[in-house]
Amino acid sequence: MPGARGPRRPGRALTALLCAVTAAGLYGCSGSGPPEPTPTPTRAPTTAPAPATPSGVSPLTGLPARPGPVLAVKIDNVAAARPHTGLGAADLVYVEQVEGGVTRLLAVYSSRLPDSIGPVRSARESDLSLLRPFGHPALAYSGAQRALNPLLSAAPLDLVSESTAPGAFRRSSDRPAPHNLYLRPERALAAAPDASDVRPIGLRFGPAPAGGTATGTETVRFPAARYTFTWSAADRGWRVAMDGRPATSTDSGPLAPATVVVQRVTIRPSAFHDVTGAVSPYTETTGSGTATVLRDGRAYEARWSRPDPAGGTSFTTPDGRPLAFAPGQVWFVLAPR
Repeated sequence: MPGARGPRRPGRALTALLCAVTAAGLYGCSGSGPPEPTPTPTRAPTTAPAPATPSGVSPLTGLPARPGPVLAVKIDNVAAARPHTGLGAADLVYVEQVEGGVTRLLAVYSSRLPDSIGPVRSARESDLSLLRPFGHPALAYSGAQRALNPLLSAAPLDLVSESTAPGAFRRSSDRPAPHNLYLRPERALAAAPDASDVRPIGLRFGPAPAGGTATGTETVRFPAARYTFTWSAADRGWRVAMDGRPATSTDSGPLAPATVVVQRVTIRPSAFHDVTGAVSPYTETTGSGTATVLRDGRAYEARWSRPDPAGGTSFTTPDGRPLAFAPGQVWFVLAPR
């Protein structure tokens, strides 16, 4: 069962403890790169405490759900990888820039698991920071750059890959490699007994705040990718288009998250590169900055704040009031400032 728990593996627990004690940070166990800098805010950010979540309600969607372990999956997102499978069932979807200015997705599941998720691709350094607020989640991925593997092993993650859990993956015959690797999420969680249950990460859900601007469409551009979100009253969500084409999931149809957060962040070169020598970008999600929150057909200007690398991110109105999201799936587009 996906919610089953086994005893903690002493090796990984000890590694994580030593990492925390010796370095008090993400990089201390490997020495592979510098710690993520803390940006200097232009104004003092308002950090709201993580809200209490009512019993039986997911802290990731604001919808009724049974508590379960967290499974994060790294998903391919070039044209050859579309349409995706299982993406409509995710609680959260993060859009990250990778080499060449294209993007990949980090989808987070807890409330429900589809039969299949994919196509699955490799992890990046930015994923480690994004996943810290979730505790000790499972991360399913297809591999990583060799120099990044020590950081992945030292992070508080239950790692699920073809090498550690081959039975959790399958190859599809209808697409060429590397865009044909799919995850069986039930088997992935069975191979990740240490994956922690879902917990609050700072998000708030509820009625729409006052104000905002009526908005039908919002477009976000990366160097080599483009996302357009179009409000659909019938779906009570924002229809997603990628590079000008409607985005769908093979098992659930059009993608239409209830809330879209365009989070403006710093994207800088990392210490890693891919097999072609292209430097991997690093997306900084600790610190503070501005955002645009799309919900209920309106756009709200906001500020985001995450002063603690191990803590969640709060979103507030410009005058410091907590900004509630619409219950349902949330997309975070980590856009260049």
